[in-house]
Amino acid sequence: MAAPVIAAAALNSRTGRKILAGALVVVALVAALALTPLVSIPFAVAGSAASSVPTKVEAIPVASGEWGFPLSGGYSKGRGFGYNPVQGCGYCSTNHQGYDMAQGCGATIYAAGPGRVITAGSWQGYGNTVRIDHGGELVTLYGHMQWGSLRVSVGDQIAAGTPLGAEGNTGQSFGCHLHFEVQKSGTPVAPEPFMAGLGLPLK
Repeated sequence: MAAPVIAAAALNSRTGRKILAGALVVVALVAALALTPLVSIPFAVAGSAASSVPTKVEAIPVASGEWGFPLSGGYSKGRGFGYNPVQGCGYCSTNHQGYDMAQGCGATIYAAGPGRVITAGSWQGYGNTVRIDHGGELVTLYGHMQWGSLRVSVGDQIAAGTPLGAEGNTGQSFGCHLHFEVQKSGTPVAPEPFMAGLGLPLK
């Protein structure tokens, strides 16, 4: 009975109220320190889970059997195979020997089929280039890639969908694009019917 009376009397004085407020602050701090580990556990778990998830997921090109498209997703079509003069480009050949396609500077370029890398670097007027020997005197060429972007080396055995490098504007090029070429027995052939025959029609 005496304790409540003393507490009530203490609250009526300024000093008593200060002591009580200080005691409540101390209790709140002790409680906060005790609960901090429990509150931070879900955030720590969420943070570690987020850090294990890759921040950039690289798309995989559509495939048919052992072959696939050299770009993943939609693209803009440039010059096709055959007679295709370019207005205002003095160094561009009128007899285009490949198929030009673009997603934008830096887009990943993929191997269209399995084989062995026979060129990885500067090659003729194609700038930074990869060529792949698929056997049976069949070679695909990927031209105008960005300098320093190649992910393969001569001699590498690769599968369709292997990233080769990034779309660029090297060599005799008139803007970022991929020059995709198919060669049979050393002679360029039209990529459109070749890819369509594999169930991978180009635009």
